[in-house]
Amino acid sequence: MSAVRDRESAPVITGVGVVAPNGLDRETWWRATLEGSSGLGRISRFDPAGYPVTVAGEATGFRAADHAPARLVAETDAMTQYAFAAANEALADAGVAEDSLADLDMAAITANSSGGVEFGQRELQKLYSEGPQAVGAYMSIAWFYAATTGQLSIRHGMRGPCGVLCSEQAGGLDVLAQARRVLAKGTRLVLSGGTDASLSPYGLVCQLSNGRLSEEPRPERAFVPFDPAAGGYVPGEGGAILVVESAADARARGAGRIYAELAGYAATTDPRPGSGRPPGIRRALELALADAGTAPEDIDVVFADGYGVPELDRQEAEAVTGVFGPAGVPVTVPKTMTGRLYAGGAALDVAAAVLALRDQVIPPSVNVRPDPAHHLDLVTDRPREASLRTALVLARGYGGFNAAVVLRAA
Repeated sequence: MSAVRDRESAPVITGVGVVAPNGLDRETWWRATLEGSSGLGRISRFDPAGYPVTVAGEATGFRAADHAPARLVAETDAMTQYAFAAANEALADAGVAEDSLADLDMAAITANSSGGVEFGQRELQKLYSEGPQAVGAYMSIAWFYAATTGQLSIRHGMRGPCGVLCSEQAGGLDVLAQARRVLAKGTRLVLSGGTDASLSPYGLVCQLSNGRLSEEPRPERAFVPFDPAAGGYVPGEGGAILVVESAADARARGAGRIYAELAGYAATTDPRPGSGRPPGIRRALELALADAGTAPEDIDVVFADGYGVPELDRQEAEAVTGVFGPAGVPVTVPKTMTGRLYAGGAALDVAAAVLALRDQVIPPSVNVRPDPAHHLDLVTDRPREASLRTALVLARGYGGFNAAVVLRAA
């Protein structure tokens, strides 16, 4: 009986919404991902000729007005507009009738990394060229890390325990853990995940300071994690929003589909540089498996963080092979088609994992020639059909954040 109760109270994902460089909605993106269709290209939002980085993953063709009223579009940055679109899709996918739940029973908990840099740059340009009277009132909130959570909360009438987590790429997994916490305390439904948009001149300059961006001008070779030629990552924009609720609540309201159970989670931080202590990614992986009550041999696929920075790739490969053995589990990095989406990146990997469980297929990593020194069974070039029951998603955030999530088919 205890096991039955535990499975009934377990958090599950019932809705998925996506905006990505290689697809502006869930199924378009998923088809492109399985086909190995990349969304990376030369930056078109502005002329990148004066910057060392010229390749990015842009959500080309996205029209905010298709997803939110003009008033909200004017008040928000692209990061929030992507969340509007993804949230609309996720809620429709989950079949949620928002007026059937009390406002205090619903929450929005999202991850953010970059803030609304494009909106902020525009208003700062007005400040310097036209004076302070030209700066719009929404400058005070549109750039803020919590702007997306706030706007989703207001728009969908979600007045439960809302929040935002800022742990860079790892944030897209950390928010699922926070969703699990608030569901355990009685909240009935959470909009979770993350979206980011940092592809303005100001945003790109901010990112350059970490020294980890790829300066390779050929899109097909610019982001190749676990490849001997890896030389950094490509930035991207977009992400995913997910509907999370307990299995019991999902069934009680007649949810059309339960994609997966959030079976385990853990987070760690790396030690300070020069300490001589090992990085925290393996510890996060092992703790997530323990939290899920899952043995390594039960994991069917790993969605790796795939930073694209040689030393970080080596650390992640050693963590994976240290737990699963050399080539002990299929590994994939579909973000090779989108770039790293910061707070949206891990959320998009979770979306890919649950659709992989749904369709019993592992999406490929593209353009990567795996370095045999990593001893990974990296799925490349084309999707691999497989019997999938449990998936592991890994994420690392700049600043030493590590997170891992175990997803189990419902």
